[in-house]
Amino acid sequence: MRRNGAIRAGLAATACGVLAAALSACGGSGGGSGAKSQGGSGGKAVQPPARTVDLQRIPEVGDRLQQRIPSDSRQVVAVYGEGEDSADSTVVLYTKTGSTWDKTRSWAAHNGKKGWTRDHQEGDKRSPVGVFTLSDAGGVLADPGAHLPYTRSASFQAPRDWAKSHWHDFDYVIAIDYNRVKGTAPNDPTRPDGQSKGGGIWLHMDHGSGTSACVSLSKSAMEYLLRTLDPNQHPVVVMGDKADLNS
Repeated sequence: MRRNGAIRAGLAATACGVLAAALSACGGSGGGSGAKSQGGSGGKAVQPPARTVDLQRIPEVGDRLQQRIPSDSRQVVAVYGEGEDSADSTVVLYTKTGSTWDKTRSWAAHNGKKGWTRDHQEGDKRSPVGVFTLSDAGGVLADPGAHLPYTRSASFQAPRDWAKSHWHDFDYVIAIDYNRVKGTAPNDPTRPDGQSKGGGIWLHMDHGSGTSACVSLSKSAMEYLLRTLDPNQHPVVVMGDKADLNS
């Protein structure tokens, strides 16, 4: 199931030439207050007292977005933003067994520095609200055992003129299929809906504060998701501030 890294090396090298553009949505060069130096070492998992099972639907997600979750999806990464203008969020992984959902893991996370939007534009520092498939992964570090196709490349490396706290942001990434071509490396710069609609929206490692549009989690959370999300289960992410998700 996993793609051969050598096949995708040429694509990653091409993307390297436009690295700043491809990564701008995710990290940004402005640093972040309270950031930690090892790319998310401070983002601890928020675990429920016990596994929550037999949910009939994804909690706190209204009909508008619930209906956009594909019927064949059996893995949902829900990103619950604290508020429309907040950079703080919680990520919950739900797994479907039979006709019901199981809340399996939960982590503290961050989203766009300025919060959320239904109409994301390049550089607005807000994460896009919606339901998006999860098809491809990659990063600076070696494949930790991902089921999603994984591209390892130095071209993911954050520029060294960014704050040091951001240098490990892209050690692991999972592409969110917003304005991108599925089946390509996450840092492929192609934007089907045009550059103005932004792109390069990823799940990636946390630096302790808001991103430029991505969702960031601890290293351990990223490793868990990479080893768990399975293309055969048709994983998607449902993301937004709590009020918008529930509308």
